[in-house]
Amino acid sequence: MPLTLRVHRALSWLGRAEDEPADGDVRFILLWIGFNAAYAGDVTREVSGERDAFRGFFETLLGFDETKRIYNMVWQRFPHEIRMLLDNPYIFSPFWAHHNGVPGNDDWRERLEKSRTRIGYALRQQDTATILSILFDRLYVLRNQLVHGGATWNSDVNRNQVRDGAAVLGCLLPIFIDLMMDAPGHDWPMPHYPPVGM
Repeated sequence: MPLTLRVHRALSWLGRAEDEPADGDVRFILLWIGFNAAYAGDVTREVSGERDAFRGFFETLLGFDETKRIYNMVWQRFPHEIRMLLDNPYIFSPFWAHHNGVPGNDDWRERLEKSRTRIGYALRQQDTATILSILFDRLYVLRNQLVHGGATWNSDVNRNQVRDGAAVLGCLLPIFIDLMMDAPGHDWPMPHYPPVGM
């Protein structure tokens, strides 16, 4: 039942996102909801728990990915877009923490540079799980900007990251769902909001 529920919900949002090819903001949000439906567990965890959940989900899927569909999408279809997203300070959480006056984030530039070094190493090693984890950490910031009203709809300011983020999500999410369906024997956790009788 957990897998069926996750896949059913993810496919519903993916299908709705496909009806929004011209509205990047709406498409990105719908795709993110579909991704959330596929992977998410306990939504009460802290952000670091969310990041750990991303990595665990990606490592699980990569273990099922015998034909390297995720690998090929990351390294062959979207290398430019992914590099642009990973290098963008406007979807780097410490950048915004610094600009919002959160103590301990004056060093956001150094942290971004360390992140770039880590990304460079992962790129050289073709470490898909690390690249996806860092990428989805950035996309999570973009998701927060949109969902929490931190951006103007259809604004010129954030078009590149919204366009690239939606393109990457729109290609990866169907692969994630397929790999989940190919692994019915895996112990998929029950989503945090299962259907309950009223």
